[in-house]
Amino acid sequence: MARGSNSIEIRPVSPSLGAEILGVDLSNGLDDETFAVIKQAYSDHGVIFFRDQQLKPEDHVAFAERWNKININRFFHPVDGYPMIAEVRKEPKDKKNIGSNWHTDHSYDQIPAMGSVLYALETPPIGGDTIFSSMYLAYETLSDGLKAMLGGLSADHSSRHVFGASRADEATKTGRIGNAKLATQDAVHPVVITHPLSGRKALYVNPEFTLGFTGWTPEESKPLLDYLYAHASRPEFTCRFRWADGSVAFWDNRATWHCALNDYHGHRRLMHRITVEGESLN
Repeated sequence: MARGSNSIEIRPVSPSLGAEILGVDLSNGLDDETFAVIKQAYSDHGVIFFRDQQLKPEDHVAFAERWNKININRFFHPVDGYPMIAEVRKEPKDKKNIGSNWHTDHSYDQIPAMGSVLYALETPPIGGDTIFSSMYLAYETLSDGLKAMLGGLSADHSSRHVFGASRADEATKTGRIGNAKLATQDAVHPVVITHPLSGRKALYVNPEFTLGFTGWTPEESKPLLDYLYAHASRPEFTCRFRWADGSVAFWDNRATWHCALNDYHGHRRLMHRITVEGESLN
């Protein structure tokens, strides 16, 4: 536990990643000293959480823009009047949620997003937690031999198989996800990246958007990817966040995976998400 500017408290939520930040009102603007403390916590912990926030859309946008330009989401239904805010919603009648598989957002872009700021407006009485996993630990706990091999590899990522025309499920039928014709993104990234903020090495493949290793066939790629996915989701690499109305999570897409649990059938869950632009990965 650490304290920063103006009695801000940084409270780790697990030994692996994640920290709650207390003593900050995100609707009130952030002075440079406070922002520096938050930025360091983001670098140190991979995902940061805030409780009991009362954010207008303008406040949400202002916090995101403090980090970088906003990435306008192509596929999620936007909030009325605010195209930069994506709606993440599940109604009581819906059976499936969005984001229930382990993934990192926007790895299919040539310049992947830095992170996503998710704000909870309406949460179920129990359930609907999000789990995060550290890709720093996923890399650091590999054998030296596997690290050496992965260090020379790149991987292919795509949006086509997730958001393209082949997707026909409840989320598309209810309009929560759309614009299949815009799912044309393909990208190649190193399998091991050096994080641009922390300088640490991280594993950069994920089960949702990674197709395979560049230059390898799908059949050749699958056994090693399956091993890496099982390894990277080990419980000791994770933290779990229980949402409440007014909670905010800001995760680093370069250093973490996340998945949203779908265990609250019959209840509504409404979140607003802004994705922040990143930089090229090496």
